[in-house]
Amino acid sequence: MEKVRELFKKPVVMAGGGFLVGLILGWFVIGWGIWPIKWVDASVKQLRQDLKMEYLKMAVDSYALNKDAALAQKRFKEMGKEGEQILAELEKESPEVVPNIVAFRLAVAALPATPSVTEGTAVVSPEASPNVPEAGLFPTPEPKTKSSPLSVLRSIFIVLCVATVIIIIGLVVILFLRSRKQGGKTPIKTTTTPAAQPLAGWESGAVSTTPSPEPPMMQFMASYKLGDDLFDDSFSIDSQSGEFLGECGVSISETIGVGDPKKVTAFEVWLFDKNDIQTITKVLMSEHAYNDEAIQQRLAAKGEPVLVQPGIETVLESQTLQLVVRVVEMGYGDGALPPQSYFDHLILELAVWSKG
Repeated sequence: MEKVRELFKKPVVMAGGGFLVGLILGWFVIGWGIWPIKWVDASVKQLRQDLKMEYLKMAVDSYALNKDAALAQKRFKEMGKEGEQILAELEKESPEVVPNIVAFRLAVAALPATPSVTEGTAVVSPEASPNVPEAGLFPTPEPKTKSSPLSVLRSIFIVLCVATVIIIIGLVVILFLRSRKQGGKTPIKTTTTPAAQPLAGWESGAVSTTPSPEPPMMQFMASYKLGDDLFDDSFSIDSQSGEFLGECGVSISETIGVGDPKKVTAFEVWLFDKNDIQTITKVLMSEHAYNDEAIQQRLAAKGEPVLVQPGIETVLESQTLQLVVRVVEMGYGDGALPPQSYFDHLILELAVWSKG
């Protein structure tokens, strides 16, 4: 878990995660769901091959009925370079319209090219052909100047959705940064002693495990009470300048018996150093677990076993950090289980020194 937390604290990983979230929201949610792209007023060249043939066949039939050579030329030019090829394919597939196709070819070839023909628009002088429609025969539709209420509501909805997504992302970033700065200094269900006010035992240097007479760099308190089945305290270790150095914590390692609440017979205390390749772990055991050979052998794989007694201290050392764990207060639970087999409460003091 601490490896994952350390990974997410790297700027490169955060930037990559933000890019991925933005890509998903922008591409799939907004691009495909909220605001999809719509193609309008596409040219004939962008149609499928079968639809191009249908369009040209319609143009041939139209010329056979109204003899409008200018309109025929306009429609033929819309096909571009594929016009001749499609017209030849149309002759093969529809022999019954070959006479109309021949007349269409002659009309297109006989009418001189106009200088003002553009894709989708044909401007032909009335003198060029008697069949050119007069101005005003095909009125140009007026552009829409007013938006429908539905389009207005949709635009408002899109703006609100985008604003909501931006606000959510901003809140997530702010909460993450706050938790990173405050992590380990105000942990849940624990009481943290500020590093600027070391406890008397550490300050005086009376404790034999203290690495130096100087006060510890950081101190924490981890408190367990019977019934706290989710007990798992972790603390961030930062330098005075705010640089992340590592993490330490205490969690449940082994329980005994059945039923609720859980009867904890051993805890794990661990130290993670960002400059070390492994996490240092020790197992704090009850007297029953410590004296039970089977339990001790099973828990030995997790770390060095330590018998919990009032005032006892144990040291965890990594490459650049040293953690001293002291049992401040403890008590065993009563019941049908073996005596001194599970904890009623346990208060630990964790003090961290830098070995640099």
